[in-house]
Amino acid sequence: MRVTHLGHACLLLEMADQRVLIDPGNFADGLGTVSDLDAILVTHQHPDHLDPERIVDLVRANPDARVLCDPMSVAVLSQLGVEGQAHTGTTTFGELTVTPVGAMHALIHDEIPRITNVGVLLSAPGEPRFFHPGDALDGDPGPVEVLAFPLNAPWQRSREMTDFLRRHNAPHAIPIHDGLLQRRGRDLYLGQADRLGGAHSVVHDLAGGAPMTFDGTNHEPPSC
Repeated sequence: MRVTHLGHACLLLEMADQRVLIDPGNFADGLGTVSDLDAILVTHQHPDHLDPERIVDLVRANPDARVLCDPMSVAVLSQLGVEGQAHTGTTTFGELTVTPVGAMHALIHDEIPRITNVGVLLSAPGEPRFFHPGDALDGDPGPVEVLAFPLNAPWQRSREMTDFLRRHNAPHAIPIHDGLLQRRGRDLYLGQADRLGGAHSVVHDLAGGAPMTFDGTNHEPPSC
């Protein structure tokens, strides 16, 4: 598995000979150069996860890519002329399996209506299991080797972030959802994730776009 962080919540995964883009939002970088996609996965409709101005171009540049999303994003995509398919169970792309996890976005405020949010579990023979939660921490994907975790969000407290890391205790953890942080704040949250997160987790900061390869045959820290 090869993972590239394209900014905020957007990740490009290459595994089992498939190329999958997750949450192409308006804080992501370099979407215009992403090509040869097999799937585009959208956890929910907020623009930092689904950029309405760029999703059309992204789909046009990747005409063979299937778009899987949460139930409420189907209508949002349809209004943009993009055909999105709501998760109704596991979906396969060759030997890659995408499994939906969770149902609702985390509560931001009592006066802000909640929307659907579907995290995604990606798995394939001989590959580490990977989980992207979107904007919720209550989904249960089961044991995973590579965990994407929100570093900061209006709906998340710091202790909830570290509890999420401890609960899953994945060998490898990748910080995402960091687009609202300046350097000092980001370093503070990264330090908390490293010191207070999963006892057996290694935090890999992929900000800047340098990809990292994860080996499914062991749980040792991977090489870049």
